[in-house]
Amino acid sequence: MAQDGITRDRPDPDSADLAARHGLSVSGARPGLVEYIRRLWQHRYFIGEFARARSSAKYTRARLGGLWFVLTPLLNAAVYYLIFGLLLGTSRGVADFVSFLVTGVFVFTFTRNTVTSGVKSISGERGLIRALHFPRAVLPITQVTIQLRQIAISMVVLMVIVVARGNFPDWGWLLVVPVLVLQLLFNTGLAMWAARLGSKSTDAAQWLPFVLRAWMYGSGVLYLVEDRAANAPAWVLNLLDMQPAAVYIDLMRFALMNTENFGTEYLPAHVWLLALGWALLSLFAGFVYFYRAEEEYGRD
Repeated sequence: MAQDGITRDRPDPDSADLAARHGLSVSGARPGLVEYIRRLWQHRYFIGEFARARSSAKYTRARLGGLWFVLTPLLNAAVYYLIFGLLLGTSRGVADFVSFLVTGVFVFTFTRNTVTSGVKSISGERGLIRALHFPRAVLPITQVTIQLRQIAISMVVLMVIVVARGNFPDWGWLLVVPVLVLQLLFNTGLAMWAARLGSKSTDAAQWLPFVLRAWMYGSGVLYLVEDRAANAPAWVLNLLDMQPAAVYIDLMRFALMNTENFGTEYLPAHVWLLALGWALLSLFAGFVYFYRAEEEYGRD
């Protein structure tokens, strides 16, 4: 077909063909999964420095500064002790209720804070997302790193408390490290799930704390669940014992405490399999869920 003296033997190439011919790609396009993980690894130093900066800035205007990293969970534990331990009598039946309570509060706080900070990790950094190109998973992982720094400080305080209560160090204390590693993997998956959820729904940051509070009450943070739910069906008790928060709390208590019904000799073998299974399931599912929306973050 000839038009204006020009012969067109085939249609003009479309924009995709032109881009491919000249080596161009869509800005912000999602890379393959392996390449995405590789790029994420390349940003590991940025994650560390970004987390350090955010941690330092968190309490810069407070007179006590970073001391609040320790005071916050301690004050929470003190309030729970007054209300549940003394007023409601949940300390009955627990040989060392102070160690029991503080361990539960510190461990659950690690997961709770990871979720509440993760849900805002994308929505709260839209300016950074639009200004720079980097794997968006950097942001929820940064929040996990911040919470890891806090739990590391809190664990030192926790160990001082349990020693003061007569739980002296033994070989079981070495289990603290693998427990924290497994919980860290679990929390990372939760943070990525919460980050994508928060990027799409501004209400998520409002209703998630209510879900987390209900989760805390069902995780044995403040009392022995089997005592408070003694009349519940067996399957309900089994479900409460096998859910992830209860698993990680129990592992930490059995590692640090050496009182009646606690200590590594009382630890059921299947709990480690549950802890590993929850960690891997959460990490894989959370990462894939977050990765599939990589191109959408910061575009709304």
